[in-house]
Amino acid sequence: MPNPAGPPASTTVALVGAGGIAGVHLQAWLALGADVRVYSHASAARLVAEVGGGTVVDSLEEALDGATIADVVTPTFTHADLVGSAAEAGCQVICEKPLARSVAQAHQMVAACEAAGVRLYPAHVVRFFPEYAAAHAHVAAGGVGTVAVQRFSRAGSRPERDWFADRALSGGIVADQMIHDLDIARWTAGDVTRVFAREVSTPDGEARRGVVSAQVVLTHAGGALSYVTGTWAAPGSEFRTKFEIAGTDGLVHHDSARHAALRIDGGSAGASRGLLPGGSFMESPYLTQLRELALACTGGPEPRVTARDGVEAVRLAEAAAMSLETGRAIDLEDVR
Repeated sequence: MPNPAGPPASTTVALVGAGGIAGVHLQAWLALGADVRVYSHASAARLVAEVGGGTVVDSLEEALDGATIADVVTPTFTHADLVGSAAEAGCQVICEKPLARSVAQAHQMVAACEAAGVRLYPAHVVRFFPEYAAAHAHVAAGGVGTVAVQRFSRAGSRPERDWFADRALSGGIVADQMIHDLDIARWTAGDVTRVFAREVSTPDGEARRGVVSAQVVLTHAGGALSYVTGTWAAPGSEFRTKFEIAGTDGLVHHDSARHAALRIDGGSAGASRGLLPGGSFMESPYLTQLRELALACTGGPEPRVTARDGVEAVRLAEAAAMSLETGRAIDLEDVR
């Protein structure tokens, strides 16, 4: 049944894209009771069949016509044009991270939505993961005092699609994967003034199967330092995230390998094997995210992430790319 806390029952969503993250977005929209039109150059019918809901449409125009919200879940290099089309059609817009391939594009997207009188929200889903949300709330309440040093890491199998390996299209590991933790670091310690980055890779690091790891050091306006590390590892590597936020009065930390989110043992088909009841204690962060963003799009309170947050995350990634290219620290005021 539709979630009663979701957006109005009349909400129509144009889901643009059918690969990668589109499946969990479609599942969340259906759980929220939205009428979902799915458009993609390929795989829309497969996605709808696999998830068991949504309506395939034949064109972007058909998807956007009269839709309340456009949810853009396509590759990064397509975001700017699609968000512009959605804004022109009068849709409120949710766009997968990173918002754009460049700061200039991100500003153009924001301007297009403002000119059309519609909202634009970046889908920075890590802000909606319980452990990160709890850490932010604890830090915001003064739980660690003044933030001094933060460490974030994220590692997992390298994405298989070829466009991820093309920096011109994806921005590489920093813009695609590490942007999550760049955003969280700014969320907990405030705006950034300087960025320094380093990257290492195997000899085939630029190839689809290569291993790449990078570290970005952020200097925050308040004096805190954040060390953000990301790794695209070998196929089959276990996904793992860690963070540690240290301040003048305390420390908050999490390691997904030691403290995994609590889930019910439901077996392969979702039925209990007798150890615990079926189901899950944890709501999908994608559902939490899209509920909050959809409510904001339909007259509800502002969500925990804004268009500016999306732009600033792209600025941090672009500054890191400049640092990788030049070998020096980059003042963020020089990235516009």
